Amino acid sequence: MRRRALILVEGGPWGCCQLYVQAAQRLGLHPITLSANPTCDDYLVTEGTEAIRVDTSNLDALIRECSQIRATYDIAGIMGRSLFYATIGKLCRHFDLPGPNAASIERCGDKFTQRQLLAEAGVPMPAYRLAADARDVERSAAEIGLPVILKPTLNGGSIGVRLCRNFDEVAEHTAYLLGGKYIWRSSPRILVEEFAQGPYYTADIMGSEVIGIGAGDFGPPPHFVYRQFTYPALLTDGEYNRIADVSLSCLRALDLGWGPTNIEFRWTRGGPVVIEVNPRMAGTPDPQLVQLAYGVDLITEHIKLVIGDECDLRKRLSHTAAARFLVADRDGVLDWIGGDSQAAAVSGVAEAEFYVQPKTPIIRKGDYRDTIGHVIAASPTHAQTEAILQHAVDLIDWSITPFPNLGE
Repeated sequence: MRRRALILVEGGPWGCCQLYVQAAQRLGLHPITLSANPTCDDYLVTEGTEAIRVDTSNLDALIRECSQIRATYDIAGIMGRSLFYATIGKLCRHFDLPGPNAASIERCGDKFTQRQLLAEAGVPMPAYRLAADARDVERSAAEIGLPVILKPTLNGGSIGVRLCRNFDEVAEHTAYLLGGKYIWRSSPRILVEEFAQGPYYTADIMGSEVIGIGAGDFGPPPHFVYRQFTYPALLTDGEYNRIADVSLSCLRALDLGWGPTNIEFRWTRGGPVVIEVNPRMAGTPDPQLVQLAYGVDLITEHIKLVIGDECDLRKRLSHTAAARFLVADRDGVLDWIGGDSQAAAVSGVAEAEFYVQPKTPIIRKGDYRDTIGHVIAASPTHAQTEAILQHAVDLIDWSITPFPNLGE
C-alpha cells in the first residue's frame, strides 16, 4: 500500500510550519514541502522532512511536480502558506482534492475589493477610499477626517500600515509608500481608512463555526505591532454573539466558509466593525492559544479537512491562554538575549521562544517583523494567566547596541 503524502506549498502559516509537519506525521501522513528555496526553512532540517525545490509562483510547475509525486505517493491533500492560498485552491481543483475557493481567496486578498463586497452586504466597517497618488490620498483623508489609516491594498502582517494623525504624517507615509522604499507586488494602490477606535478582537473560524474570539493589544502608534493576545476575550454573551454574527455575515459576503478564516475587529461606540477578513488561519501563536484555551487543535483539524477526514471542533477546555510578544526597543546589533529557559520553567508557561540569535542586526520596520520572541501561558483564570505571563516575561532580558552614527 502506497504512503499518503501531504503537500505543503512553502510550509504553513507564519511560524506554524513545524507544527503542521508534526501534526501531519501524527496523522500517519508523509509531509512533502514544495519550496522555491528549501534551504531557508529551519524546520525542514529539524523534522528531517522531505523538501523539493520548485518555482512556487508558477502554477504549471507545481502541477508538474505534484504529478511526479503521484507516481510514488497517494496525495492525500494540498495546503500551504497563506500567500499561496489561491494557487493552492487551483491545485486542489486540478487534482480533485478538497480545498479553498481560489476565486474567493483572490477577491478577499485585495483589501479594496474585500471592502466593497463587505459594504454591499451591509457589514459594519470603517469609512474607506481607494487612492492611486498623493493627491488622491490627501483628498481621501480630508473627506474621511483625521486620523486615518494608510495601507497597501495587497499585503499582510501590518506591513506598510500606519496611523496618520495629521496631514504631515499623511504626506510622509504616502511618500514612503510611493517613493520607491516600499516594494509593491502590483500597481501602487493605497487604501485610506477611517481609524476605528476601540478594543481589538480577532475571531478564529473553521468552516462556518466560530471556534474562539481573542483580544489583542498593540504597541504605541503610529504602527500596529502586536504586544499581547488573550483567549478568550473578556466579552459578555451579547458582545460575543454580535461579533460571531458579523463574522458569519463576512463569510457569506466573501463566499468563504471552507477551512480556516481569521477576522479582525474593533469594538467602537457603534459596536463591532470589521478591520480585515483573512481567508486563512492566523499565524503563530493563535493556534497554540486556541488549543490551550479551548482544547481544539486547529492545525490537526485543518489537515483533517484538507485530506477529507471528519473534523472534531468540540471544545474540551475552558481556560485562559495568553501570549506576550517580545519587541525590540531600538535598532542595532543584538548583543545577547536570555532567560527563555527560566521563563519556560515557570509553572503555567507553555512556551518561551526567541526568533533571533545574538549578533543579529535589528532594524525595526513598524510591523510584525519587530517581534523577537514570545511567551505563552495558560491557566484556569484570566488573572492567574496574566500573573504567570508577567512573571515569566520579567525573567527575560536582552541587550541591543545601537548602530554607530556615521554622521557624527
